[in-house]
Amino acid sequence: MNIEIEMVLRLVLATLLGAIIGFQREKSGKEAGLRTHMLICSGAALFTLVSIYGFKGSDPARIAAGIVTGIGFLGAGVILHRTGGAVVGLTTAATIWAVAAIGLAAGAGLYIISAVATVLTLIILLIPHLASRNK
Repeated sequence: MNIEIEMVLRLVLATLLGAIIGFQREKSGKEAGLRTHMLICSGAALFTLVSIYGFKGSDPARIAAGIVTGIGFLGAGVILHRTGGAVVGLTTAATIWAVAAIGLAAGAGLYIISAVATVLTLIILLIPHLASRNK
């Protein structure tokens, strides 16, 4: 397969996986919804692709470390949003962090791992909703 076609497929996969989680967050009325999660996941995948294929002879792990750090700042901004004296947004920040990791995995060509991580993240996000239905 042409390497650029494979890169496009990785980017599309990351965008779709981010959309799955973002859709759930949007339905739950969270501030970081569909578009935010799609952009984070596809952006992480693109940074990963560029680090692997764009800079021959460089260490792709350096870009991965930069993604983790950058997303940490984005997540901190979500957490620092305060409502009525209570800190909110921890789950949203963690979801943003997980979505960036999913994008990084998809960009690296780890298709099954990125898909399984998406399913696990979605299950984790749905657990409170499923538990409340059973009461």
